[in-house]
Amino acid sequence: MQVFKESEQGFTKLFSTLDRRAIANDSVVDIVSDVIEQVKVRGDAALIDYTARFDGVTLAIDDLWVSSEEKKTALDSLSDETKSAFAATLENIQIFAKHSLKKDWQTHNAQGAIIGERFYAYDRVGVYVPGGKAPLVSSALMTAGFAQAAGVKEIIAATPVQKDGKVNPALLAALIHCGVTKVLKVGGAQAIAALALGTEQVQPVEKIVGPGNVYVVEAKRQLVGAVSIDMLPGPSEILVLADDSANPAYIAADLLAQAEHGPDSDIVFITDSEELLGSVQQAIQEQLKSLNRAQIIDQVLQTKTKVFLVDKLESAIELVNAYAPEHLSLAVSTEIEDEYIKQIRTAGAIFIGDMSPVAAGDFVAGPSHTLPTGGAGKSFSGLRADQFQRRISVVKLDKESLAKSVEFIEEFARIEGLDAHGKSASIRLN
Repeated sequence: MQVFKESEQGFTKLFSTLDRRAIANDSVVDIVSDVIEQVKVRGDAALIDYTARFDGVTLAIDDLWVSSEEKKTALDSLSDETKSAFAATLENIQIFAKHSLKKDWQTHNAQGAIIGERFYAYDRVGVYVPGGKAPLVSSALMTAGFAQAAGVKEIIAATPVQKDGKVNPALLAALIHCGVTKVLKVGGAQAIAALALGTEQVQPVEKIVGPGNVYVVEAKRQLVGAVSIDMLPGPSEILVLADDSANPAYIAADLLAQAEHGPDSDIVFITDSEELLGSVQQAIQEQLKSLNRAQIIDQVLQTKTKVFLVDKLESAIELVNAYAPEHLSLAVSTEIEDEYIKQIRTAGAIFIGDMSPVAAGDFVAGPSHTLPTGGAGKSFSGLRADQFQRRISVVKLDKESLAKSVEFIEEFARIEGLDAHGKSASIRLN
């Protein structure tokens, strides 16, 4: 862990680097642009070629979709414990979604016209679930589960396959439990291109959600407009803000859990207590001994973890907002907890107090763990059920409300030189 003290020279300049914005790498931009063009021109053949090239798996055209037999096998493989875990998370997603879904409304404007909004679930959405070394079943639940809660009719998932050409059974089962209708055995930027533009076998979707590697994120960035997207989530990150009331063992456990995501993780720990810092460092070494991924975790702690020892914790709040962490663990005295929460405006998710591990949000609490990273929390929010709703505004005038509106319509038409606009209103009254 790199420790930087406010009393040291250069601290202020280094601390200010927490204000960041994720910018695409030029080489990644070029590679993804080519992948999108190839999928656009060559369709399914490009998907086959890229799967062989990037994943080392040769698929036939007829094998691009998960079969009914594979789905049945995946469902049959689930233990009762796994089924219970899936059910618990989906129940909490439904509870959370119920409160965040937008509802139709209408009222009258100042001239008496009826105005309002109507909300409809998207008809067809694409959900991307990363493959990699671990089956991210929670990512399936935390994306497709929200589409299901919003009432989306068709949920199409895309995920890389294993070396045997099949989707991990637990991951596949999780997708099925979320109401996913079809599963495409393709990952990477090529999967995003297929979902957005369509191929011979893939019908284009209306929106794409879900996390992924830099190529997936860049594909989503380049295809905005061709399709709606949720956000551009990158590597996972945490910022822990703690005072001397915090439990060092719990802080250590959260830092270790974040480092477990791998070398791309980003970890920041800010405290005003040197004693707490020392205790956290000691707890990390003790807990690290028993963890499966100790070597990977230790590498992340050494290279991707920054600790800032400040004179006053209050002075760090604005830097927390500038950093806009994906996960913020707030471990401060209960007397000042509420005051700090009021001041934090940009975190993807806040985990409050000693008894709130980030893992609860990752797996079961209810809100989606698909959250903005890389500073994007200044502009984006985490995935919600209402992001699977299409909004339509409604306007209805009668003769009386139009009569009260026409002078304003005609004035705007005069200013903008659009006389047909003005006449389209006045003709109804003459």
